[in-house]
Amino acid sequence: MKTTHFIYTLTLAAAGLFSSCKQDYLNITPTDRILGDAVLGDSSLFQNYVINRYLSIKLQDKEGEGTNPGFGRGFEYGLWSSITDESIYNNDDNTWIIQQGQIAPENTGIAGTIWGRSYRSIRECNYALNNIDSVEMSAALRKKLTAELRFIRAFRYHDLIRNYGSVVLMGDKEYQLTDNLTDPALFKRATLQESMNYAVNELTAAAADLPAINDASWQSGRATQGAALALKARLLLYAASPLYNVGTWQAAATAAKAVMDLSRYTLAANYSQLFLKADNNEIIFARQYAIGARHVCLEISNGANGYGGWAGNTPLQNMVDAYEMKNGKLITDPTSGYNPQNPYVNRDARFYATILYNGAPYRGSTIQTFSPGGKDGKDGPSNWNSTKTGYYLRKFMDDNNPIDNPWDVAGLQPWIYLRYAEILLNYAEAQNEAVGPDASVYAAVNQIRQRASVQQPALAPGLSKDQMRDAIHRERQIELAFEEHRFYDVRRWKTAIVTDNVPAYGVDVTVNNSGVYTYTRKVALSGRLFAEKNYWLPIPRTEILSSNGQLEQNKGY
Repeated sequence: MKTTHFIYTLTLAAAGLFSSCKQDYLNITPTDRILGDAVLGDSSLFQNYVINRYLSIKLQDKEGEGTNPGFGRGFEYGLWSSITDESIYNNDDNTWIIQQGQIAPENTGIAGTIWGRSYRSIRECNYALNNIDSVEMSAALRKKLTAELRFIRAFRYHDLIRNYGSVVLMGDKEYQLTDNLTDPALFKRATLQESMNYAVNELTAAAADLPAINDASWQSGRATQGAALALKARLLLYAASPLYNVGTWQAAATAAKAVMDLSRYTLAANYSQLFLKADNNEIIFARQYAIGARHVCLEISNGANGYGGWAGNTPLQNMVDAYEMKNGKLITDPTSGYNPQNPYVNRDARFYATILYNGAPYRGSTIQTFSPGGKDGKDGPSNWNSTKTGYYLRKFMDDNNPIDNPWDVAGLQPWIYLRYAEILLNYAEAQNEAVGPDASVYAAVNQIRQRASVQQPALAPGLSKDQMRDAIHRERQIELAFEEHRFYDVRRWKTAIVTDNVPAYGVDVTVNNSGVYTYTRKVALSGRLFAEKNYWLPIPRTEILSSNGQLEQNKGY
């Protein structure tokens, strides 16, 4: 009887639905979205639309947990570092194919969303730019929002250029379904010079009209003049680099110096605390989060198995070996004091702020990756979550967050897109290449090395240009580790053919009955491979097919 009644009720409901069509009951206003006319009819809604362009859409599994992705990759389960010589992602999640040189247009791994997400966002920005004049607001607000949209659009082009090289420039065009979507002009890639010039010019224009600082009327997290100038400086550094070769080192140095001359930014005293909250003067531009709008809970997703963590992005020995000794000498220097059987003593302070190693103090205990018996190694609980490299990630982790059941309180650290230390390093690199290692180059690098919580020795005087170049490259590797720079640095320098063909090393730690540890280098992930074509990412095959073959693929793919 219950079943009969249920079907009967549905039948009556359906009959009523169809009979009511004449009354236009199906023609309703959606309640789960705001229509374009409403956005253009309310300046507050329009401004919210602009602010939401800092985010885009989720395009693949295991991304955008908590909130949708922003620029680049940012805080995800698999960090961008895990397709470099900084780390590997312990459980693969589509990162190993990139480490092993198997990336292809049909199989792009975690790198497959940049093209589609960027162009979607560019179209959204163009919609706003093409309609902003019809929205009632003050001239001052219209000017700022226009600059903000141009900044966001330029950042999307920055993401495209540094991954694919030359790109399709859309200008202000907002394509509709009624347009000719087979027009060859829609798929013609500009030259790398044209692509770079467009993005740089957009940032120059945006910087002129963006607010100088964030305040009550321009919330923290929105772009400022400094953010536009800093992104411009990065792009000009890329433009001058060997892979691009479409700019000058002097232009890059001048652009970085313009940010320095704003006198608005300083280095934070504490390196490790810098990455936990957005309230410090080193951050120029960052993605911010809140309860209910979080990112991946870093402590559980990257924590040691003995603490209930899942390992996640495990640092490589390649990265560990890059850290100097506290005396400023490389571990390969016989006079450095480095002992391979006691490898973690007297290292650069940034090592301890970035890497968890066997014996590292952590949350009232110590990391134990040794065998037999170490709680954070293969003999510990949930050993499928034990590190494959012998290390765990320390950077970004907030010890005030619980590892167990963190979902409603964790995931609030800012993802820093641009910070002052990068600007100093950008300036030092460009100035050294332009004129050699003058006093300003030393000053920029030494500021970073002698941060209050770091206190590495100043660079030795009298370095040649080549020696200074090597020192700056190393300093970038250490200072900016895991912040989405290494992938692009080794490519623009054209050194990835070397660095990314070195095996992905880890360490095995054993302990004997006398408590003596032995450290043995091992290959943590086999088959690491980088080919010449990998200097640029492949455009996804779906994009090539949807253009009917008119969109030119990057060489080698």
